Amino acid sequence: PSGQSGPSPHPVNLPQFESLDLKAQYHSPRFGGDFFDAVAFDSRVVFLLTDIAGRRPETHAIAVELQNVFRAKTQDLFKHSDANESEGIALLAREINRSLIEAAGGVRFASAFLGCYNLTLNILTYHYAGHFLAIFHDTETTRVLEPCGIPLGLFTHSTYEPAVLAFDRHAKLLLVTKGMTESRRGPNILEDERIPILLESSTTDATSICEAVLAVIYDSGNRSWSRVLRPRNQKYRDDLTAVALVRRSDTKLV
Repeated sequence: PSGQSGPSPHPVNLPQFESLDLKAQYHSPRFGGDFFDAVAFDSRVVFLLTDIAGRRPETHAIAVELQNVFRAKTQDLFKHSDANESEGIALLAREINRSLIEAAGGVRFASAFLGCYNLTLNILTYHYAGHFLAIFHDTETTRVLEPCGIPLGLFTHSTYEPAVLAFDRHAKLLLVTKGMTESRRGPNILEDERIPILLESSTTDATSICEAVLAVIYDSGNRSWSRVLRPRNQKYRDDLTAVALVRRSDTKLV
């Protein structure tokens, strides 16, 4: 985007996992502070999805710094097979929070979902705070996850207590950023029944789930009621980002 300068975040290059399909997809073009990154180890994958308040030119440099801190601290905290995942996520959230405030030069609101997925046990340890939509579907139910803490970038001495999700066979987690869950007029996208139905009925891969959800949100964002406050012929111009985690069906239950 115009006005953007300096280094860009490193691309996310994840290997294929036997037990997990993990994908993130942005709706192009990007205008705000949505950012995703992930680091893989032998038995774990650690990932971060965040929405940094502000427009793309001002959030770009902050995202670059966050990625540097995220990758360095993740290596330190999770490189050993006996690392405590709950403690690691709490410490990683603290370091990312502090680096965000430093990079922004002060308070900067950022919703975030920070997770460590154990590829052997199929358990996700995570910290979730802010205004994302997080939907989890397993063999028994589909439910919206509630935030478990305050957003990043507000207080330098925040503490974190991660939560845990066990992934049964075929379990799926869908994350969508703030741009997807806020509407200007009419029904809130949180009330759009197509999203949980899509997750429940889907037997496809994580990429297909992200693409389908982005299409649903883009369609909702460009209905006549949502165009009232926008110039004629202007399309939906908020960040659209989806992340999906799907436990692969060919893995054995632990």
